[in-house]
Amino acid sequence: MKASVHAMEAFFIGPSRMLARIQQLIAFTLVCAAIAALAFAFGTGRPWLGAAFPGLVIIGYLGVLAVEFGLLRASYATKDAVRPGIAQLVRAWAVEALAAPRVFLWLQPFRSASEPDHLPPGAHERRGVVLVHGFFCNRGLWNPLLRRLRAANVPFAAVSLEPIFGSIDSYAPTIAAAVAAVERATGLPPLVVAHSMGGLAVRAWLAANADARAHRVITIASPHAGTRLAAHGRGRNVAQMRHGSAWLADLARNDAITARTQVICFWSHCDNIVFPTRSATLPGADNRHLEGTPHVAMVFHPAVVDEVMRAAHGAA
Repeated sequence: MKASVHAMEAFFIGPSRMLARIQQLIAFTLVCAAIAALAFAFGTGRPWLGAAFPGLVIIGYLGVLAVEFGLLRASYATKDAVRPGIAQLVRAWAVEALAAPRVFLWLQPFRSASEPDHLPPGAHERRGVVLVHGFFCNRGLWNPLLRRLRAANVPFAAVSLEPIFGSIDSYAPTIAAAVAAVERATGLPPLVVAHSMGGLAVRAWLAANADARAHRVITIASPHAGTRLAAHGRGRNVAQMRHGSAWLADLARNDAITARTQVICFWSHCDNIVFPTRSATLPGADNRHLEGTPHVAMVFHPAVVDEVMRAAHGAA
Protein backbone atom coordinates (compact mmCIF):
# COMPACT_ATOMS: atom_id res chain seq x y z
CA MET A 1 0.00 0.00 0.00
CA LYS A 2 2.79 2.43 0.95
CA ALA A 3 4.60 1.64 -2.29
CA SER A 4 1.53 2.55 -4.34
CA VAL A 5 1.10 5.80 -2.40
CA HIS A 6 4.75 6.71 -3.04
CA ALA A 7 4.32 5.87 -6.72
CA MET A 8 1.32 8.21 -6.98
CA GLU A 9 3.26 10.96 -5.17
CA ALA A 10 6.19 10.51 -7.55
CA PHE A 11 3.84 10.77 -10.53
CA PHE A 12 1.96 13.85 -9.38
CA ILE A 13 4.51 15.82 -7.38
CA GLY A 14 7.59 17.31 -8.95
CA PRO A 15 9.18 20.66 -9.55
CA SER A 16 6.67 22.68 -11.58
CA ARG A 17 5.24 19.53 -13.16
CA MET A 18 2.13 18.71 -11.15
CA LEU A 19 -0.30 20.40 -13.53
CA ALA A 20 1.34 18.78 -16.58
CA ARG A 21 1.00 15.35 -15.00
CA ILE A 22 -2.64 15.87 -14.08
CA GLN A 23 -3.44 16.97 -17.62
CA GLN A 24 -1.44 14.04 -19.02
CA LEU A 25 -3.58 11.72 -16.90
CA ILE A 26 -6.75 13.38 -18.22
CA ALA A 27 -5.55 13.02 -21.83
CA PHE A 28 -4.51 9.38 -21.38
CA THR A 29 -7.80 8.58 -19.64
CA LEU A 30 -9.77 10.00 -22.55
CA VAL A 31 -7.70 8.06 -25.08
CA CYS A 32 -7.99 4.79 -23.12
CA ALA A 33 -11.73 5.25 -22.68
CA ALA A 34 -12.13 5.88 -26.43
CA ILE A 35 -10.13 2.72 -27.24
CA ALA A 36 -12.21 0.71 -24.77
CA ALA A 37 -15.41 2.04 -26.35
CA LEU A 38 -14.18 1.01 -29.80
CA ALA A 39 -13.20 -2.44 -28.58
CA PHE A 40 -16.62 -2.94 -26.97
CA ALA A 41 -18.41 -1.70 -30.07
CA PHE A 42 -16.57 -4.03 -32.45
CA GLY A 43 -16.77 -6.90 -29.96
CA THR A 44 -20.53 -6.65 -29.86
CA GLY A 45 -20.84 -6.32 -33.63
CA ARG A 46 -22.10 -2.73 -33.44
CA PRO A 47 -19.17 -0.63 -34.68
CA TRP A 48 -21.30 2.52 -34.80
CA LEU A 49 -21.21 2.49 -30.99
CA GLY A 50 -17.49 3.18 -31.19
CA ALA A 51 -18.24 6.81 -31.95
CA ALA A 52 -20.60 7.14 -28.99
CA PHE A 53 -18.01 7.85 -26.28
CA PRO A 54 -15.93 10.41 -28.21
CA GLY A 55 -19.18 11.98 -29.38
CA LEU A 56 -20.50 12.32 -25.82
CA VAL A 57 -17.20 13.83 -24.64
CA ILE A 58 -17.20 16.39 -27.45
CA ILE A 59 -20.87 17.25 -26.92
CA GLY A 60 -20.28 17.62 -23.17
CA TYR A 61 -17.28 19.88 -23.74
CA LEU A 62 -19.13 22.06 -26.24
CA GLY A 63 -22.08 22.21 -23.87
CA VAL A 64 -19.96 23.44 -20.97
CA LEU A 65 -18.48 26.12 -23.22
CA ALA A 66 -21.99 27.14 -24.29
CA VAL A 67 -23.02 27.54 -20.65
CA GLU A 68 -19.99 29.79 -20.03
CA PHE A 69 -20.92 32.00 -22.97
CA GLY A 70 -24.53 32.09 -21.81
CA LEU A 71 -23.47 33.27 -18.35
CA LEU A 72 -21.21 35.81 -20.00
CA ARG A 73 -24.05 37.34 -22.02
CA ALA A 74 -26.31 37.33 -18.96
CA SER A 75 -23.71 39.40 -17.08
CA TYR A 76 -24.39 42.35 -19.42
CA ALA A 77 -27.18 44.86 -19.05
CA THR A 78 -29.54 44.62 -22.02
CA LYS A 79 -28.72 48.16 -23.20
CA ASP A 80 -24.95 47.90 -22.70
CA ALA A 81 -23.29 49.17 -25.88
CA VAL A 82 -20.63 46.44 -25.88
CA ARG A 83 -22.95 43.55 -25.06
CA PRO A 84 -22.02 40.84 -27.60
CA GLY A 85 -24.60 39.65 -30.04
CA ILE A 86 -25.56 36.01 -30.50
CA ALA A 87 -23.61 35.74 -33.77
CA GLN A 88 -20.47 37.12 -32.09
CA LEU A 89 -20.81 34.68 -29.21
CA VAL A 90 -21.28 31.73 -31.56
CA ARG A 91 -18.11 32.67 -33.44
CA ALA A 92 -16.20 33.12 -30.17
CA TRP A 93 -17.54 29.77 -28.93
CA ALA A 94 -16.23 28.08 -32.09
CA VAL A 95 -12.82 29.74 -31.74
CA GLU A 96 -12.48 28.67 -28.10
CA ALA A 97 -13.72 25.16 -28.90
CA LEU A 98 -10.66 24.75 -31.12
CA ALA A 99 -8.12 26.72 -29.06
CA ALA A 100 -8.68 25.25 -25.59
CA PRO A 101 -8.13 21.51 -26.38
CA ARG A 102 -4.80 22.32 -28.06
CA VAL A 103 -3.70 24.09 -24.88
CA PHE A 104 -5.08 21.72 -22.25
CA LEU A 105 -4.55 18.39 -24.04
CA TRP A 106 -1.27 19.05 -25.86
CA LEU A 107 0.79 22.18 -25.12
CA GLN A 108 0.49 22.07 -21.33
CA PRO A 109 0.53 18.34 -20.56
CA PHE A 110 3.13 17.26 -23.14
CA ARG A 111 5.02 20.34 -24.34
CA SER A 112 5.50 22.47 -21.21
CA ALA A 113 9.28 21.94 -21.27
CA SER A 114 9.74 22.03 -25.06
CA GLU A 115 10.63 25.74 -25.13
CA PRO A 116 13.18 26.32 -22.33
CA ASP A 117 13.97 29.77 -21.02
CA HIS A 118 16.17 31.79 -23.35
CA LEU A 119 18.85 33.80 -21.51
CA PRO A 120 21.73 33.73 -23.99
CA PRO A 121 25.25 35.08 -23.43
CA GLY A 122 25.47 38.59 -24.76
CA ALA A 123 21.90 39.48 -23.73
CA HIS A 124 23.11 42.55 -21.82
CA GLU A 125 21.14 45.73 -22.57
CA ARG A 126 18.45 43.80 -24.48
CA ARG A 127 14.96 43.97 -23.00
CA GLY A 128 13.84 40.61 -21.65
CA VAL A 129 10.37 39.20 -21.07
CA VAL A 130 8.84 37.27 -18.15
CA LEU A 131 5.66 35.33 -18.93
CA VAL A 132 3.14 34.35 -16.24
CA HIS A 133 0.22 32.01 -17.03
CA GLY A 134 -3.20 31.79 -15.42
CA PHE A 135 -5.29 29.32 -13.41
CA PHE A 136 -4.92 25.59 -14.14
CA CYS A 137 -2.23 26.36 -16.70
CA ASN A 138 1.55 26.14 -17.00
CA ARG A 139 4.29 27.64 -19.16
CA GLY A 140 3.32 25.46 -22.12
CA LEU A 141 0.50 27.94 -22.78
CA TRP A 142 3.07 30.37 -24.16
CA ASN A 143 4.91 28.03 -26.55
CA PRO A 144 3.93 29.77 -29.82
CA LEU A 145 4.97 33.14 -28.38
CA LEU A 146 8.16 31.66 -26.88
CA ARG A 147 9.18 30.42 -30.32
CA ARG A 148 8.56 33.88 -31.75
CA LEU A 149 10.68 35.49 -29.00
CA ARG A 150 13.50 32.98 -29.46
CA ALA A 151 13.55 33.54 -33.23
CA ALA A 152 13.98 37.26 -32.56
CA ASN A 153 16.66 36.48 -29.91
CA VAL A 154 14.62 38.19 -27.19
CA PRO A 155 15.64 36.92 -23.72
CA PHE A 156 12.76 35.39 -21.77
CA ALA A 157 11.74 33.27 -18.81
CA ALA A 158 8.34 31.59 -18.48
CA VAL A 159 7.15 30.34 -15.09
CA SER A 160 4.88 27.53 -13.95
CA LEU A 161 2.90 28.54 -10.86
CA GLU A 162 2.29 25.91 -8.21
CA PRO A 163 0.57 24.79 -6.02
CA ILE A 164 -2.27 24.78 -8.51
CA PHE A 165 -4.98 25.72 -6.00
CA GLY A 166 -2.80 27.75 -3.62
CA SER A 167 -3.03 31.39 -2.66
CA ILE A 168 -2.19 33.86 -5.40
CA ASP A 169 0.17 35.56 -2.94
CA SER A 170 2.24 32.37 -2.74
CA TYR A 171 3.30 32.73 -6.39
CA ALA A 172 5.35 35.89 -5.73
CA PRO A 173 8.69 34.07 -5.11
CA THR A 174 8.40 32.21 -8.44
CA ILE A 175 7.74 35.44 -10.32
CA ALA A 176 10.52 37.24 -8.43
CA ALA A 177 13.03 34.49 -9.31
CA ALA A 178 12.16 34.68 -13.02
CA VAL A 179 12.39 38.48 -13.03
CA ALA A 180 15.76 38.34 -11.24
CA ALA A 181 17.10 35.79 -13.73
CA VAL A 182 16.12 37.92 -16.73
CA GLU A 183 17.44 41.10 -15.12
CA ARG A 184 20.79 39.41 -14.33
CA ALA A 185 21.11 38.34 -17.96
CA THR A 186 20.10 41.66 -19.49
CA GLY A 187 20.85 44.32 -16.88
CA LEU A 188 17.35 45.72 -17.46
CA PRO A 189 13.99 45.30 -15.73
CA PRO A 190 11.91 42.97 -17.91
CA LEU A 191 8.61 43.35 -19.65
CA VAL A 192 6.13 41.20 -17.67
CA VAL A 193 3.33 39.55 -19.64
CA ALA A 194 0.53 37.75 -17.80
CA HIS A 195 -2.63 35.89 -18.76
CA SER A 196 -5.76 35.62 -16.62
CA MET A 197 -4.93 34.90 -12.93
CA GLY A 198 -1.28 35.59 -13.78
CA GLY A 199 -2.07 39.31 -13.94
CA LEU A 200 -3.27 39.21 -10.33
CA ALA A 201 -0.17 37.23 -9.32
CA VAL A 202 2.03 39.92 -10.89
CA ARG A 203 0.17 42.70 -9.09
CA ALA A 204 0.43 40.77 -5.80
CA TRP A 205 4.18 40.30 -6.35
CA LEU A 206 4.64 44.03 -6.98
CA ALA A 207 2.53 44.94 -3.94
CA ALA A 208 4.52 42.64 -1.65
CA ASN A 209 7.98 43.73 -2.82
CA ALA A 210 8.91 47.39 -2.59
CA ASP A 211 12.07 46.79 -4.65
CA ALA A 212 10.33 44.80 -7.40
CA ARG A 213 10.93 46.19 -10.86
CA ALA A 214 9.12 45.73 -14.15
CA HIS A 215 9.68 47.76 -17.30
CA ARG A 216 6.07 47.41 -18.34
CA VAL A 217 3.20 45.06 -17.50
CA ILE A 218 0.86 43.56 -20.09
CA THR A 219 -2.16 41.65 -18.77
CA ILE A 220 -4.38 39.52 -20.98
CA ALA A 221 -7.90 38.66 -19.79
CA SER A 222 -6.91 39.14 -16.14
CA PRO A 223 -9.81 39.40 -13.64
CA HIS A 224 -8.58 42.58 -11.95
CA ALA A 225 -12.01 43.13 -10.43
CA GLY A 226 -12.78 39.41 -10.22
CA THR A 227 -15.08 37.13 -12.16
CA ARG A 228 -18.51 35.78 -11.34
CA LEU A 229 -17.51 32.39 -12.74
CA ALA A 230 -15.20 31.91 -9.72
CA ALA A 231 -18.28 31.56 -7.52
CA HIS A 232 -18.72 28.09 -9.05
CA GLY A 233 -15.15 26.89 -8.41
CA ARG A 234 -12.99 25.63 -5.56
CA GLY A 235 -9.50 26.47 -4.36
CA ARG A 236 -7.99 29.34 -2.43
CA ASN A 237 -6.94 31.19 -5.57
CA VAL A 238 -10.40 30.73 -7.07
CA ALA A 239 -11.97 32.25 -3.96
CA GLN A 240 -9.61 35.21 -4.25
CA MET A 241 -10.76 35.79 -7.83
CA ARG A 242 -14.45 35.96 -6.94
CA HIS A 243 -16.11 39.19 -8.01
CA GLY A 244 -15.96 41.62 -5.08
CA SER A 245 -13.70 39.44 -2.89
CA ALA A 246 -11.95 40.95 0.14
CA TRP A 247 -8.60 39.83 -1.32
CA LEU A 248 -9.16 41.85 -4.49
CA ALA A 249 -10.16 44.88 -2.42
CA ASP A 250 -6.92 44.58 -0.41
CA LEU A 251 -4.92 44.23 -3.62
CA ALA A 252 -6.50 47.39 -5.02
CA ARG A 253 -5.63 49.30 -1.83
CA ASN A 254 -2.02 48.10 -1.89
CA ASP A 255 -1.57 48.24 -5.65
CA ALA A 256 2.05 49.07 -6.48
CA ILE A 257 1.34 49.76 -10.15
CA THR A 258 1.12 53.50 -9.68
CA ALA A 259 2.19 54.43 -13.22
CA ARG A 260 -0.84 52.91 -14.90
CA THR A 261 0.26 54.40 -18.21
CA GLN A 262 2.93 51.69 -18.15
CA VAL A 263 0.24 48.97 -18.02
CA ILE A 264 -1.65 47.51 -20.97
CA CYS A 265 -4.76 45.46 -20.25
CA PHE A 266 -6.19 43.40 -23.10
CA TRP A 267 -9.84 42.47 -22.61
CA SER A 268 -12.76 41.21 -24.67
CA HIS A 269 -16.52 41.45 -24.51
CA CYS A 270 -16.53 37.75 -25.50
CA ASP A 271 -14.37 36.53 -22.60
CA ASN A 272 -16.11 33.36 -21.42
CA ILE A 273 -14.13 33.14 -18.16
CA VAL A 274 -13.75 36.72 -16.92
CA PHE A 275 -17.09 38.47 -16.61
CA PRO A 276 -18.31 41.12 -16.13
CA THR A 277 -15.78 41.51 -18.92
CA ARG A 278 -14.70 45.03 -17.92
CA SER A 279 -13.22 43.35 -14.84
CA ALA A 280 -10.18 42.72 -17.06
CA THR A 281 -9.47 46.46 -17.24
CA LEU A 282 -7.72 48.80 -14.79
CA PRO A 283 -8.57 52.48 -14.28
CA GLY A 284 -5.91 54.65 -15.86
CA ALA A 285 -4.29 51.80 -17.79
CA ASP A 286 -4.09 51.44 -21.56
CA ASN A 287 -7.14 49.18 -21.85
CA ARG A 288 -7.39 47.56 -25.29
CA HIS A 289 -10.45 45.70 -26.47
CA LEU A 290 -10.07 42.54 -28.58
CA GLU A 291 -13.26 42.25 -30.60
CA GLY A 292 -15.03 38.89 -30.38
CA THR A 293 -12.12 37.00 -28.79
CA PRO A 294 -12.64 34.33 -26.09
CA HIS A 295 -10.50 33.76 -23.01
CA VAL A 296 -7.78 31.28 -24.06
CA ALA A 297 -7.61 32.51 -27.66
CA MET A 298 -6.64 36.00 -26.46
CA VAL A 299 -3.12 34.70 -25.74
CA PHE A 300 -2.64 34.03 -29.46
CA HIS A 301 -4.34 37.16 -30.81
CA PRO A 302 -2.09 38.98 -33.32
CA ALA A 303 -2.59 42.31 -31.51
CA VAL A 304 -1.29 40.78 -28.27
CA VAL A 305 1.69 39.07 -29.90
CA ASP A 306 2.61 42.19 -31.89
CA GLU A 307 2.46 44.38 -28.77
CA VAL A 308 4.71 41.99 -26.81
CA MET A 309 7.25 41.95 -29.62
CA ARG A 310 7.08 45.73 -29.99
CA ALA A 311 7.57 46.33 -26.27
CA ALA A 312 10.38 43.77 -26.08
CA HIS A 313 12.22 45.57 -28.85
CA GLY A 314 12.03 48.82 -26.95
CA ALA A 315 9.57 50.60 -29.19
CA ALA A 316 7.17 51.06 -26.28
